[in-house]
Amino acid sequence: MSETATPSLTAKDFATDQEVRWCPGCGDYSILAQVQKVMPTIGVPRENIVIVSGIGCSSRFPYYMNTYGMHSIHGRATAVASGLKAARPELSVWIVTGDGDGLSIGGNHTIHLLRRNFDVNILLFNNQIYGLTKGQYSPTSEEHKITKSTPYGSIDHPFNPLALVMGADASFIARSMDRDPKHLQSLLMRANAHKGASFLEIYQNCNIFNDGAFEIFTEKGTKQDEAIFLEQGKPLIFGAGQNKGIKLDGFKPVVVDLNEGASADDLWVHDERDFYKAQILVRMFDDPTILGHLPRPFGVFYETERACYEDVMTMQIEEIIAQKGKGDLDKLLRGGETWTIA
Repeated sequence: MSETATPSLTAKDFATDQEVRWCPGCGDYSILAQVQKVMPTIGVPRENIVIVSGIGCSSRFPYYMNTYGMHSIHGRATAVASGLKAARPELSVWIVTGDGDGLSIGGNHTIHLLRRNFDVNILLFNNQIYGLTKGQYSPTSEEHKITKSTPYGSIDHPFNPLALVMGADASFIARSMDRDPKHLQSLLMRANAHKGASFLEIYQNCNIFNDGAFEIFTEKGTKQDEAIFLEQGKPLIFGAGQNKGIKLDGFKPVVVDLNEGASADDLWVHDERDFYKAQILVRMFDDPTILGHLPRPFGVFYETERACYEDVMTMQIEEIIAQKGKGDLDKLLRGGETWTIA
């Protein structure tokens, strides 16, 4: 008896009948399109894929993906996804969040998911603004940003998302952008292939409340000089004519001109497994007055192997059952001490 062949899926199979309700021109449209293109390639049936979101413009994502999904609580998508992955470790779980949802009210949940290293994928859409609530400043808004909630300019020091997750011991850290579809697709596939918690920051343009925030990295006239794309085992080279490079002066990255005597042999060669150099990469744009003007890195900054929480939890449960048999829930709930009230 011949087996029935599994039909191949396309991007259209991952689109729903729901009207996509984002502002015309929003970067979320491009991100949605790239996710829908990638999903048929990961080899997971739609019924085993789950999209979990919090609150924000990006969090409408589950409505537009023909998979299982949940539009959860503000900042708590990571907590919901953690519980789901613990209970159903075989599922492919994707968390869609924003710079406000994931780094403000949900910041605490985000860092603890990363340190526990659940095998899930976090897509953080960073537009440096609160879009859904109409333009307040967010945890990633630059200093002196004038918004509806900071009419005289923000005095907050912003989060550097990748530096934050580096400190939380994320096992996969990467950055892409909404206006580079091929690059975004490649990083979505890398994130999916990683065993552990992957964190992919995606620069996403909010053309209504923060238009052009990342224009210098996405427009043809400036992209080649302002963005540098990390490739494993290759030197850090950028520029319109691939004539610029980055080398390390001690621990300080400096730009050199390959047309003015600098040698490609002296350049910094990217290694995704180098924990210490990754910390330099994630902070390359923190303070231009200290480091000078440097291009913004995109790609995989860091990847390492570490045990996943759900796997270790399952092993622990199996070991305890093997040693002691099944537990007594009633006994556990009663506790070790009781009182009689006269």
